[in-house]
Amino acid sequence: MNLQGIKERVSRLFTGNYHSIRTKLLACFLIVTLIPLFSLGGLSYYQSAKVINSQFGKYGDNAVAQLEQQTSSTLSRMKQTAETIYSYLLDPSHTGLGNQTPSTYSDIMEKNDFESLLKSLRTQLTAGIYIITTSGYYYGEHNLDVAKLGNIPTWNAKPKAYAGTYWLGFYPQNHSIKSSDSDNLPVIGLAVPIHHPDKAQDGSVILIEEQAEDLLRSFHKFETDTHAHLLIKSPDGTVVYETAADYSPKPSDMTWSRTLAVNQWTMEARISAKAFYQSSGIIRANTMVVAIVSCLLAFGIAYMFSSRFTSRIRTLKDSMQKVSFGNLDTRTPIEGKDELGSLDMSFNRMVTGVKSLIGEVEQSERLKKEAELRAFHYQINPHLLFNTLNSIQWKARLEGAEDIRQMLYHLTMVLEGNLDISQELVTLNRELTMIGHFLNIQEIRYGKVFRYRLDCDEALLPYLIPRMTLQPLFENIFFHAFTDGQGEIHVKVEEDRDELVLTLFDNGAGMKEEKLALLFSPEIKRKGRGGLGVRNADQKFKLHFGPLYGLTVHSVKGEGTTITIRWPKREESYDDGNREN
Repeated sequence: MNLQGIKERVSRLFTGNYHSIRTKLLACFLIVTLIPLFSLGGLSYYQSAKVINSQFGKYGDNAVAQLEQQTSSTLSRMKQTAETIYSYLLDPSHTGLGNQTPSTYSDIMEKNDFESLLKSLRTQLTAGIYIITTSGYYYGEHNLDVAKLGNIPTWNAKPKAYAGTYWLGFYPQNHSIKSSDSDNLPVIGLAVPIHHPDKAQDGSVILIEEQAEDLLRSFHKFETDTHAHLLIKSPDGTVVYETAADYSPKPSDMTWSRTLAVNQWTMEARISAKAFYQSSGIIRANTMVVAIVSCLLAFGIAYMFSSRFTSRIRTLKDSMQKVSFGNLDTRTPIEGKDELGSLDMSFNRMVTGVKSLIGEVEQSERLKKEAELRAFHYQINPHLLFNTLNSIQWKARLEGAEDIRQMLYHLTMVLEGNLDISQELVTLNRELTMIGHFLNIQEIRYGKVFRYRLDCDEALLPYLIPRMTLQPLFENIFFHAFTDGQGEIHVKVEEDRDELVLTLFDNGAGMKEEKLALLFSPEIKRKGRGGLGVRNADQKFKLHFGPLYGLTVHSVKGEGTTITIRWPKREESYDDGNREN
Protein backbone atom coordinates (compact mmCIF):
# COMPACT_ATOMS: atom_id res chain seq x y z
CA MET A 1 0.00 0.00 0.00
CA ASN A 2 1.42 3.39 -0.99
CA LEU A 3 1.66 6.46 1.20
CA GLN A 4 -1.38 8.12 -0.40
CA GLY A 5 -3.57 5.13 0.44
CA ILE A 6 -2.44 5.21 4.05
CA LYS A 7 -3.23 8.93 4.25
CA GLU A 8 -6.73 8.32 2.85
CA ARG A 9 -7.46 5.58 5.38
CA VAL A 10 -6.23 7.71 8.28
CA SER A 11 -8.30 10.63 6.98
CA ARG A 12 -11.44 8.47 6.81
CA LEU A 13 -10.76 7.18 10.31
CA PHE A 14 -10.68 10.62 11.89
CA THR A 15 -13.23 12.46 9.69
CA GLY A 16 -16.10 10.22 10.65
CA ASN A 17 -16.53 7.67 7.86
CA TYR A 18 -16.14 5.07 10.58
CA HIS A 19 -19.10 5.86 12.82
CA SER A 20 -18.05 3.86 15.87
CA ILE A 21 -16.37 6.04 18.48
CA ARG A 22 -14.94 2.87 20.01
CA THR A 23 -13.00 2.26 16.78
CA LYS A 24 -11.69 5.80 16.84
CA LEU A 25 -10.67 5.63 20.49
CA LEU A 26 -9.10 2.21 20.02
CA ALA A 27 -7.14 3.39 16.97
CA CYS A 28 -6.01 6.61 18.67
CA PHE A 29 -4.98 4.75 21.82
CA LEU A 30 -3.02 2.17 19.85
CA ILE A 31 -1.34 4.81 17.69
CA VAL A 32 -0.36 6.89 20.71
CA THR A 33 0.89 3.78 22.49
CA LEU A 34 2.60 1.88 19.68
CA ILE A 35 4.48 4.76 18.08
CA PRO A 36 6.49 5.55 21.26
CA LEU A 37 6.75 1.83 22.02
CA PHE A 38 8.29 0.91 18.66
CA SER A 39 10.35 4.10 18.53
CA LEU A 40 11.80 3.61 21.99
CA GLY A 41 12.16 -0.13 21.45
CA GLY A 42 13.99 0.34 18.13
CA LEU A 43 16.19 3.08 19.55
CA SER A 44 16.90 1.02 22.67
CA TYR A 45 17.79 -2.04 20.58
CA TYR A 46 20.00 -0.01 18.25
CA GLN A 47 21.87 1.67 21.09
CA SER A 48 22.14 -1.52 23.15
CA ALA A 49 23.34 -3.59 20.19
CA LYS A 50 25.81 -0.87 19.25
CA VAL A 51 27.22 -0.69 22.79
CA ILE A 52 27.33 -4.48 23.24
CA ASN A 53 29.00 -5.07 19.88
CA SER A 54 31.49 -2.32 20.60
CA GLN A 55 32.19 -3.67 24.08
CA PHE A 56 32.50 -7.23 22.79
CA GLY A 57 34.91 -6.06 20.07
CA LYS A 58 36.98 -4.19 22.63
CA TYR A 59 36.89 -7.17 24.97
CA GLY A 60 38.14 -9.51 22.25
CA ASP A 61 40.88 -7.11 21.21
CA ASN A 62 41.99 -6.63 24.81
CA ALA A 63 41.87 -10.37 25.45
CA VAL A 64 44.09 -11.08 22.42
CA ALA A 65 46.43 -8.31 23.58
CA GLN A 66 46.66 -9.96 27.01
CA LEU A 67 47.39 -13.35 25.42
CA GLU A 68 50.05 -11.71 23.27
CA GLN A 69 51.59 -10.06 26.32
CA GLN A 70 51.51 -13.29 28.35
CA THR A 71 53.03 -15.33 25.51
CA SER A 72 55.68 -12.70 24.79
CA SER A 73 56.62 -12.61 28.47
CA THR A 74 57.18 -16.39 28.45
CA LEU A 75 59.19 -16.35 25.21
CA SER A 76 61.27 -13.36 26.31
CA ARG A 77 62.15 -15.09 29.56
CA MET A 78 63.20 -18.25 27.71
CA LYS A 79 65.22 -16.30 25.15
CA GLN A 80 67.01 -14.35 27.87
CA THR A 81 67.91 -17.62 29.64
CA ALA A 82 69.31 -19.05 26.41
CA GLU A 83 71.41 -15.94 25.78
CA THR A 84 72.85 -16.15 29.30
CA ILE A 85 73.88 -19.77 28.79
CA TYR A 86 75.29 -19.05 25.34
CA SER A 87 77.39 -16.23 26.72
CA TYR A 88 78.70 -18.48 29.48
CA LEU A 89 79.73 -21.20 27.04
CA LEU A 90 81.55 -18.75 24.78
CA ASP A 91 83.63 -17.45 27.68
CA PRO A 92 87.32 -18.55 27.03
CA SER A 93 87.86 -19.23 30.72
CA HIS A 94 85.41 -22.10 30.67
CA THR A 95 87.39 -24.71 28.79
CA GLY A 96 86.61 -27.74 30.91
CA LEU A 97 83.16 -28.33 29.39
CA GLY A 98 83.38 -30.99 26.73
CA ASN A 99 81.02 -33.19 24.78
CA GLN A 100 81.95 -36.33 26.76
CA THR A 101 81.55 -37.46 30.34
CA PRO A 102 84.04 -35.52 32.55
CA SER A 103 87.07 -37.62 33.46
CA THR A 104 89.31 -35.28 35.38
CA TYR A 105 88.79 -33.43 38.58
CA SER A 106 88.85 -30.07 36.88
CA ASP A 107 86.33 -31.24 34.30
CA ILE A 108 84.05 -32.44 37.09
CA MET A 109 84.37 -29.16 38.93
CA GLU A 110 83.65 -27.24 35.72
CA LYS A 111 80.63 -29.43 35.13
CA ASN A 112 79.31 -28.83 38.65
CA ASP A 113 79.78 -25.07 38.32
CA PHE A 114 77.96 -25.06 35.00
CA GLU A 115 75.05 -27.13 36.28
CA SER A 116 74.84 -24.83 39.31
CA LEU A 117 74.44 -21.98 36.83
CA LEU A 118 71.67 -23.86 35.08
CA LYS A 119 69.89 -24.43 38.39
CA SER A 120 70.16 -20.74 39.23
CA LEU A 121 68.46 -19.87 35.95
CA ARG A 122 65.45 -22.01 36.75
CA THR A 123 62.12 -20.45 37.79
CA GLN A 124 58.87 -21.92 39.04
CA LEU A 125 57.68 -22.26 35.43
CA THR A 126 60.89 -23.83 34.13
CA ALA A 127 60.32 -27.40 32.98
CA GLY A 128 63.95 -28.09 32.00
CA ILE A 129 67.25 -26.52 30.93
CA TYR A 130 69.71 -28.79 29.05
CA ILE A 131 72.88 -28.60 26.97
CA ILE A 132 72.85 -31.60 24.61
CA THR A 133 76.20 -32.38 23.00
CA THR A 134 76.85 -34.09 19.72
CA SER A 135 77.85 -37.33 21.47
CA GLY A 136 74.56 -37.60 23.29
CA TYR A 137 75.96 -36.44 26.59
CA TYR A 138 73.99 -33.57 28.19
CA TYR A 139 74.32 -31.09 31.04
CA GLY A 140 71.38 -30.33 33.32
CA GLU A 141 68.99 -32.30 35.46
CA HIS A 142 69.57 -36.01 35.09
CA ASN A 143 66.03 -36.82 33.98
CA LEU A 144 66.39 -36.51 30.22
CA ASP A 145 66.29 -39.39 27.80
CA VAL A 146 68.10 -38.01 24.77
CA ALA A 147 66.81 -40.83 22.61
CA LYS A 148 63.26 -39.64 23.21
CA LEU A 149 63.90 -36.11 21.95
CA GLY A 150 62.64 -37.33 18.62
CA ASN A 151 59.17 -37.37 20.18
CA ILE A 152 59.21 -33.58 19.90
CA PRO A 153 57.44 -32.91 16.54
CA THR A 154 59.70 -30.04 15.54
CA TRP A 155 62.99 -31.38 16.96
CA ASN A 156 63.92 -33.43 13.93
CA ALA A 157 62.76 -30.68 11.58
CA LYS A 158 65.45 -28.39 12.97
CA PRO A 159 68.12 -27.72 10.30
CA LYS A 160 71.60 -28.85 11.30
CA ALA A 161 73.22 -25.67 10.11
CA TYR A 162 70.58 -23.50 11.77
CA ALA A 163 72.00 -20.48 13.57
CA GLY A 164 70.08 -18.46 16.12
CA THR A 165 66.97 -19.40 18.08
CA TYR A 166 64.70 -22.21 16.96
CA TRP A 167 61.28 -22.28 18.61
CA LEU A 168 59.92 -25.78 19.05
CA GLY A 169 56.39 -24.63 19.89
CA PHE A 170 54.00 -26.44 22.20
CA TYR A 171 54.34 -30.17 22.89
CA PRO A 172 53.97 -32.65 25.78
CA GLN A 173 57.09 -33.28 27.88
CA ASN A 174 57.42 -37.05 27.33
CA HIS A 175 61.20 -37.47 27.04
CA SER A 176 62.02 -38.22 30.68
CA ILE A 177 64.11 -41.19 31.76
CA LYS A 178 61.44 -42.37 34.17
CA SER A 179 57.76 -41.83 33.75
CA SER A 180 56.12 -39.74 36.47
CA ASP A 181 53.05 -37.62 37.15
CA SER A 182 54.72 -34.73 35.38
CA ASP A 183 55.03 -36.68 32.10
CA ASN A 184 53.07 -35.38 29.15
CA LEU A 185 52.61 -31.97 30.76
CA PRO A 186 52.41 -29.31 28.04
CA VAL A 187 55.55 -27.22 27.62
CA ILE A 188 56.91 -24.71 25.16
CA GLY A 189 60.43 -25.35 23.92
CA LEU A 190 63.36 -23.32 22.60
CA ALA A 191 66.41 -24.84 20.91
CA VAL A 192 69.55 -22.76 20.36
CA PRO A 193 72.35 -24.50 18.32
CA ILE A 194 75.90 -23.64 19.44
CA HIS A 195 78.29 -22.79 16.60
CA HIS A 196 81.89 -22.26 17.77
CA PRO A 197 84.60 -24.27 15.97
CA ASP A 198 87.15 -23.56 18.70
CA LYS A 199 85.00 -24.97 21.47
CA ALA A 200 84.21 -28.51 22.40
CA GLN A 201 80.51 -27.59 22.53
CA ASP A 202 80.41 -26.84 18.80
CA GLY A 203 77.34 -28.49 17.40
CA SER A 204 75.67 -28.82 20.79
CA VAL A 205 72.11 -27.54 21.39
CA ILE A 206 70.72 -25.52 24.28
CA LEU A 207 67.20 -26.84 25.10
CA ILE A 208 64.98 -24.72 27.31
CA GLU A 209 61.51 -25.89 28.19
CA GLU A 210 58.92 -23.90 30.18
CA GLN A 211 55.57 -25.03 31.50
CA ALA A 212 52.77 -23.98 29.13
CA GLU A 213 49.81 -25.20 31.16
CA ASP A 214 48.81 -21.71 32.38
CA LEU A 215 49.34 -20.23 28.93
CA LEU A 216 47.23 -22.90 27.24
CA ARG A 217 44.59 -22.52 29.93
CA SER A 218 44.39 -18.81 29.02
CA PHE A 219 44.00 -19.78 25.36
CA HIS A 220 41.16 -22.20 26.18
CA LYS A 221 39.44 -19.65 28.42
CA PHE A 222 39.55 -17.07 25.63
CA GLU A 223 38.13 -19.60 23.18
CA THR A 224 35.35 -20.56 25.59
CA ASP A 225 34.39 -16.97 26.44
CA THR A 226 34.41 -15.60 22.91
CA HIS A 227 33.75 -18.76 20.85
CA ALA A 228 36.68 -17.61 18.72
CA HIS A 229 39.15 -19.70 16.73
CA LEU A 230 42.73 -18.97 17.85
CA LEU A 231 45.63 -19.56 15.46
CA ILE A 232 49.37 -18.93 16.14
CA LYS A 233 51.83 -19.20 13.24
CA SER A 234 55.55 -18.83 12.90
CA PRO A 235 56.98 -16.56 10.20
CA ASP A 236 57.53 -19.55 7.88
CA GLY A 237 53.84 -20.49 8.12
CA THR A 238 54.20 -23.35 10.58
CA VAL A 239 51.17 -23.66 12.85
CA VAL A 240 52.32 -23.29 16.44
CA TYR A 241 48.90 -23.46 18.03
CA GLU A 242 45.35 -23.82 16.73
CA THR A 243 41.99 -24.29 18.34
CA ALA A 244 40.96 -27.92 18.28
CA ALA A 245 37.50 -27.32 16.83
CA ASP A 246 37.15 -27.28 13.04
CA TYR A 247 36.74 -23.85 11.57
CA SER A 248 36.32 -22.55 8.04
CA PRO A 249 37.39 -18.91 7.67
CA LYS A 250 34.93 -16.56 5.97
CA PRO A 251 35.34 -13.00 4.70
CA SER A 252 32.63 -11.83 7.11
CA ASP A 253 34.53 -13.08 10.17
CA MET A 254 35.62 -10.63 12.85
CA THR A 255 39.39 -10.83 13.32
CA TRP A 256 41.73 -9.77 16.13
CA SER A 257 45.45 -10.18 15.43
CA ARG A 258 48.78 -9.45 17.12
CA THR A 259 52.45 -10.04 16.17
CA LEU A 260 54.85 -11.18 18.89
CA ALA A 261 57.97 -8.97 18.86
CA VAL A 262 60.14 -11.74 20.36
CA ASN A 263 59.96 -14.19 17.47
CA GLN A 264 57.48 -12.60 15.00
CA TRP A 265 54.80 -15.20 15.65
CA THR A 266 51.37 -14.01 14.49
CA MET A 267 48.45 -14.52 16.85
CA GLU A 268 45.08 -14.39 15.09
CA ALA A 269 41.63 -14.86 16.66
CA ARG A 270 38.66 -15.22 14.32
CA ILE A 271 34.97 -15.29 15.23
CA SER A 272 32.07 -15.72 12.86
CA ALA A 273 29.72 -12.81 12.31
CA LYS A 274 26.85 -14.91 13.66
CA ALA A 275 28.68 -15.57 16.92
CA PHE A 276 29.91 -11.97 17.14
CA TYR A 277 26.40 -10.56 16.82
CA GLN A 278 24.78 -13.29 18.93
CA SER A 279 24.34 -10.97 21.94
CA SER A 280 22.69 -8.27 19.84
CA GLY A 281 20.54 -10.96 18.27
CA ILE A 282 19.36 -12.02 21.72
CA ILE A 283 18.53 -8.39 22.49
CA ARG A 284 16.65 -8.11 19.19
CA ALA A 285 14.66 -11.25 19.91
CA ASN A 286 13.84 -10.11 23.46
CA THR A 287 12.90 -6.66 22.17
CA MET A 288 10.54 -8.20 19.62
CA VAL A 289 8.96 -10.43 22.26
CA VAL A 290 8.50 -7.48 24.63
CA ALA A 291 7.09 -5.38 21.77
CA ILE A 292 4.59 -8.08 20.78
CA VAL A 293 3.51 -8.65 24.38
CA SER A 294 3.23 -4.88 24.88
CA CYS A 295 1.13 -4.57 21.72
CA LEU A 296 -1.25 -7.27 22.89
CA LEU A 297 -1.41 -5.73 26.36
CA ALA A 298 -1.98 -2.26 24.89
CA PHE A 299 -4.72 -3.61 22.64
CA GLY A 300 -6.42 -5.33 25.58
CA ILE A 301 -6.23 -2.26 27.79
CA ALA A 302 -7.38 -0.01 24.94
CA TYR A 303 -10.31 -2.32 24.21
CA MET A 304 -11.43 -2.43 27.84
CA PHE A 305 -10.97 1.31 28.26
CA SER A 306 -12.81 2.18 25.05
CA SER A 307 -15.63 -0.26 25.88
CA ARG A 308 -16.08 1.26 29.32
CA PHE A 309 -15.83 4.79 27.97
CA THR A 310 -18.14 4.32 24.99
CA SER A 311 -20.75 2.41 27.00
CA ARG A 312 -21.21 5.48 29.22
CA ILE A 313 -21.41 7.71 26.15
CA ARG A 314 -24.00 5.40 24.55
CA THR A 315 -26.04 5.53 27.75
CA LEU A 316 -25.94 9.33 27.65
CA LYS A 317 -26.82 9.33 23.94
CA ASP A 318 -29.82 7.06 24.53
CA SER A 319 -31.00 9.36 27.32
CA MET A 320 -30.68 12.36 25.00
CA GLN A 321 -32.75 10.59 22.37
CA LYS A 322 -35.46 9.87 24.92
CA VAL A 323 -35.50 13.54 25.92
CA SER A 324 -35.69 14.57 22.26
CA PHE A 325 -38.81 12.41 21.95
CA GLY A 326 -40.39 14.35 24.84
CA ASN A 327 -39.67 12.06 27.80
CA LEU A 328 -38.50 14.68 30.30
CA ASP A 329 -38.45 12.20 33.18
CA THR A 330 -35.31 10.54 31.73
CA ARG A 331 -32.23 10.54 33.98
CA THR A 332 -28.76 9.05 33.42
CA PRO A 333 -26.95 7.08 36.15
CA ILE A 334 -23.85 8.84 37.49
CA GLU A 335 -21.04 6.27 37.49
CA GLY A 336 -18.04 8.38 38.43
CA LYS A 337 -16.66 11.76 39.36
CA ASP A 338 -14.73 12.31 36.13
CA GLU A 339 -15.71 14.51 33.17
CA LEU A 340 -18.33 12.01 32.00
CA GLY A 341 -19.79 11.92 35.50
CA SER A 342 -19.95 15.73 35.46
CA LEU A 343 -21.58 15.52 32.04
CA ASP A 344 -24.19 13.09 33.38
CA MET A 345 -24.88 15.41 36.33
CA SER A 346 -25.14 18.40 33.99
CA PHE A 347 -27.50 16.47 31.72
CA ASN A 348 -29.74 15.54 34.63
CA ARG A 349 -29.77 19.13 35.85
CA MET A 350 -30.44 20.34 32.32
CA VAL A 351 -33.42 18.01 31.88
CA THR A 352 -34.75 19.08 35.26
CA GLY A 353 -34.25 22.72 34.29
CA VAL A 354 -35.87 22.21 30.90
CA LYS A 355 -38.85 20.57 32.50
CA SER A 356 -39.14 23.39 35.03
CA LEU A 357 -38.61 25.98 32.30
CA ILE A 358 -41.32 24.46 30.16
CA GLY A 359 -43.69 24.67 33.12
CA GLU A 360 -42.69 28.28 33.71
CA VAL A 361 -43.13 29.09 30.04
CA GLU A 362 -46.57 27.54 30.07
CA GLN A 363 -47.44 29.53 33.20
CA SER A 364 -45.94 32.67 31.67
CA GLU A 365 -47.89 32.24 28.46
CA ARG A 366 -51.09 31.81 30.42
CA LEU A 367 -50.36 34.89 32.49
CA LYS A 368 -49.37 36.77 29.37
CA LYS A 369 -52.69 36.04 27.73
CA GLU A 370 -54.48 37.13 30.88
CA ALA A 371 -52.38 40.30 30.98
CA GLU A 372 -53.15 41.02 27.34
CA LEU A 373 -56.84 40.73 28.08
CA ARG A 374 -56.51 43.04 31.09
CA ALA A 375 -54.39 45.50 29.10
CA PHE A 376 -57.01 45.57 26.38
CA HIS A 377 -59.62 46.25 29.04
CA TYR A 378 -57.48 48.96 30.63
CA GLN A 379 -56.99 50.67 27.29
CA ILE A 380 -60.72 51.27 27.13
CA ASN A 381 -61.16 52.75 30.64
CA PRO A 382 -58.54 55.62 30.41
CA HIS A 383 -60.39 57.22 27.49
CA LEU A 384 -63.40 57.88 29.66
CA LEU A 385 -61.14 59.17 32.46
CA PHE A 386 -59.19 61.55 30.19
CA ASN A 387 -62.36 62.82 28.49
CA THR A 388 -63.98 63.48 31.88
CA LEU A 389 -60.87 65.28 33.22
CA ASN A 390 -60.65 67.43 30.09
CA SER A 391 -64.31 68.36 30.42
CA ILE A 392 -63.78 69.35 34.09
CA GLN A 393 -60.67 71.31 33.09
CA TRP A 394 -62.61 73.34 30.45
CA LYS A 395 -65.44 73.85 32.89
CA ALA A 396 -62.96 75.21 35.48
CA ARG A 397 -61.46 77.51 32.87
CA LEU A 398 -64.90 78.89 31.93
CA GLU A 399 -65.69 79.41 35.61
CA GLY A 400 -62.34 81.16 36.18
CA ALA A 401 -60.99 78.50 38.65
CA GLU A 402 -57.43 78.66 37.39
CA ASP A 403 -55.93 76.64 40.28
CA ILE A 404 -58.34 73.80 39.65
CA ARG A 405 -57.60 73.92 35.93
CA GLN A 406 -53.83 73.79 36.52
CA MET A 407 -54.16 70.90 38.95
CA LEU A 408 -56.32 68.99 36.47
CA TYR A 409 -53.86 69.72 33.67
CA HIS A 410 -50.85 68.42 35.60
CA LEU A 411 -52.85 65.44 36.86
CA THR A 412 -53.83 64.61 33.30
CA MET A 413 -50.19 64.72 32.16
CA VAL A 414 -49.11 62.50 35.08
CA LEU A 415 -51.87 59.98 34.43
CA GLU A 416 -51.18 60.00 30.72
CA GLY A 417 -47.50 59.15 31.36
CA ASN A 418 -48.31 56.50 33.95
CA LEU A 419 -51.06 54.80 31.97
CA ASP A 420 -49.01 54.58 28.78
CA ILE A 421 -47.94 50.94 28.94
CA SER A 422 -46.62 50.81 25.38
CA GLN A 423 -43.10 51.63 26.58
CA GLU A 424 -41.32 50.13 29.59
CA LEU A 425 -38.18 52.21 29.07
CA VAL A 426 -38.56 55.96 28.58
CA THR A 427 -36.06 58.80 28.33
CA LEU A 428 -34.75 60.40 31.48
CA ASN A 429 -36.13 63.68 30.13
CA ARG A 430 -39.67 62.30 29.99
CA GLU A 431 -39.44 60.80 33.48
CA LEU A 432 -38.18 64.08 34.94
CA THR A 433 -40.98 65.93 33.08
CA MET A 434 -43.52 63.67 34.78
CA ILE A 435 -41.85 64.52 38.10
CA GLY A 436 -42.24 68.19 37.23
CA HIS A 437 -46.00 67.77 36.69
CA PHE A 438 -46.22 65.79 39.96
CA LEU A 439 -44.42 68.57 41.86
CA ASN A 440 -46.71 71.21 40.33
CA ILE A 441 -49.68 69.30 41.72
CA GLN A 442 -48.02 69.21 45.17
CA GLU A 443 -47.24 72.93 44.95
CA ILE A 444 -50.89 73.72 44.20
CA ARG A 445 -51.89 71.45 47.07
CA TYR A 446 -49.41 72.66 49.74
CA GLY A 447 -48.26 75.96 48.35
CA LYS A 448 -44.68 77.04 47.87
CA VAL A 449 -43.44 75.41 51.07
CA PHE A 450 -40.84 72.99 49.58
CA ARG A 451 -37.73 73.57 47.50
CA TYR A 452 -36.72 71.38 44.53
CA ARG A 453 -33.34 71.48 42.82
CA LEU A 454 -32.31 69.44 39.77
CA ASP A 455 -28.66 69.01 38.64
CA CYS A 456 -28.55 67.13 35.35
CA ASP A 457 -26.48 67.66 32.23
CA GLU A 458 -28.66 67.96 29.12
CA ALA A 459 -26.45 65.34 27.40
CA LEU A 460 -27.79 62.74 29.85
CA LEU A 461 -31.50 63.41 29.23
CA PRO A 462 -31.82 61.11 26.13
CA TYR A 463 -30.70 58.02 28.09
CA LEU A 464 -33.39 55.52 29.07
CA ILE A 465 -34.82 54.74 32.49
CA PRO A 466 -37.61 52.34 33.54
CA ARG A 467 -41.01 54.03 33.32
CA MET A 468 -42.64 55.30 36.52
CA THR A 469 -39.70 54.61 38.86
CA LEU A 470 -39.06 58.12 40.23
CA GLN A 471 -42.67 59.13 40.96
CA PRO A 472 -43.20 56.50 43.73
CA LEU A 473 -40.03 57.77 45.43
CA PHE A 474 -41.32 61.37 45.34
CA GLU A 475 -44.72 60.21 46.63
CA ASN A 476 -42.96 58.59 49.65
CA ILE A 477 -41.23 61.92 50.33
CA PHE A 478 -44.52 63.88 50.48
CA PHE A 479 -46.53 61.14 52.23
CA HIS A 480 -43.92 60.06 54.83
CA ALA A 481 -40.88 62.34 54.97
CA PHE A 482 -42.40 65.87 54.85
CA THR A 483 -44.89 67.45 57.22
CA ASP A 484 -47.46 69.50 55.27
CA GLY A 485 -45.18 69.40 52.22
CA GLN A 486 -42.37 71.37 53.86
CA GLY A 487 -38.78 70.37 53.04
CA GLU A 488 -36.01 70.32 50.50
CA ILE A 489 -35.56 67.89 47.59
CA HIS A 490 -32.35 67.62 45.59
CA VAL A 491 -31.94 65.44 42.48
CA LYS A 492 -28.49 65.00 40.94
CA VAL A 493 -27.77 62.94 37.82
CA GLU A 494 -24.18 62.21 36.74
CA GLU A 495 -22.35 59.66 34.61
CA ASP A 496 -19.76 57.12 35.80
CA ARG A 497 -18.07 55.73 32.68
CA ASP A 498 -20.76 53.47 31.09
CA GLU A 499 -23.28 53.96 33.91
CA LEU A 500 -25.63 56.65 35.20
CA VAL A 501 -25.97 57.55 38.88
CA LEU A 502 -29.04 59.39 40.17
CA THR A 503 -29.02 60.69 43.75
CA LEU A 504 -32.32 61.70 45.38
CA PHE A 505 -31.98 63.55 48.69
CA ASP A 506 -34.62 64.88 51.05
CA ASN A 507 -34.23 66.42 54.51
CA GLY A 508 -37.43 64.90 55.82
CA ALA A 509 -38.16 62.64 58.77
CA GLY A 510 -35.80 59.80 57.73
CA MET A 511 -36.12 56.18 58.89
CA LYS A 512 -34.94 54.01 61.73
CA GLU A 513 -32.30 51.35 61.06
CA GLU A 514 -34.82 48.55 61.71
CA LYS A 515 -37.20 49.86 59.06
CA LEU A 516 -34.35 50.55 56.65
CA ALA A 517 -33.09 46.95 56.98
CA LEU A 518 -36.53 45.59 56.02
CA LEU A 519 -37.10 48.05 53.18
CA PHE A 520 -36.24 45.60 50.35
CA SER A 521 -37.48 42.40 52.01
CA PRO A 522 -40.35 40.81 50.01
CA GLU A 523 -41.54 38.68 52.96
CA ILE A 524 -42.58 41.61 55.17
CA LYS A 525 -46.23 42.57 54.92
CA ARG A 526 -46.47 46.35 54.71
CA LYS A 527 -49.16 48.52 56.17
CA GLY A 528 -50.30 51.26 53.84
CA ARG A 529 -47.88 52.39 51.13
CA GLY A 530 -44.72 52.87 53.15
CA GLY A 531 -41.62 51.59 51.31
CA LEU A 532 -43.57 49.69 48.68
CA GLY A 533 -42.59 52.12 45.93
CA VAL A 534 -38.89 51.79 46.83
CA ARG A 535 -38.90 48.01 46.45
CA ASN A 536 -40.95 48.13 43.23
CA ALA A 537 -38.60 50.70 41.70
CA ASP A 538 -35.59 48.57 42.68
CA GLN A 539 -37.17 45.49 41.09
CA LYS A 540 -37.78 47.36 37.84
CA PHE A 541 -34.12 48.31 37.51
CA LYS A 542 -33.02 44.76 38.26
CA LEU A 543 -35.50 43.26 35.79
CA HIS A 544 -34.38 45.52 32.97
CA PHE A 545 -30.64 45.78 33.61
CA GLY A 546 -29.65 42.90 35.87
CA PRO A 547 -29.14 42.17 39.58
CA LEU A 548 -26.05 44.39 39.82
CA TYR A 549 -28.12 47.53 39.38
CA GLY A 550 -30.90 49.18 41.38
CA LEU A 551 -31.43 51.31 44.49
CA THR A 552 -29.31 51.94 47.58
CA VAL A 553 -30.97 53.73 50.49
CA HIS A 554 -29.20 55.58 53.29
CA SER A 555 -31.34 57.23 55.96
CA VAL A 556 -30.90 58.73 59.42
CA LYS A 557 -33.88 59.29 61.66
CA GLY A 558 -34.61 63.03 61.86
CA GLU A 559 -31.97 64.00 59.27
CA GLY A 560 -33.36 62.79 55.95
CA THR A 561 -32.97 60.09 53.34
CA THR A 562 -30.60 59.63 50.39
CA ILE A 563 -31.52 57.21 47.59
CA THR A 564 -28.85 56.32 45.03
CA ILE A 565 -29.87 54.65 41.76
CA ARG A 566 -27.28 53.14 39.40
CA TRP A 567 -28.03 51.72 35.94
CA PRO A 568 -26.18 51.33 32.60
CA LYS A 569 -26.39 53.82 29.78
CA ARG A 570 -28.97 52.92 27.14
CA GLU A 571 -30.21 55.05 24.29
CA GLU A 572 -33.62 55.05 22.68
CA SER A 573 -32.50 52.89 19.73
CA TYR A 574 -31.74 50.11 22.24
CA ASP A 575 -35.30 50.29 23.56
CA ASP A 576 -36.70 50.19 20.03
CA GLY A 577 -34.73 47.06 19.29
CA ASN A 578 -36.01 45.42 22.46
CA ARG A 579 -39.61 46.25 21.62
CA GLU A 580 -39.22 44.92 18.10
CA ASN A 581 -37.98 41.65 19.48
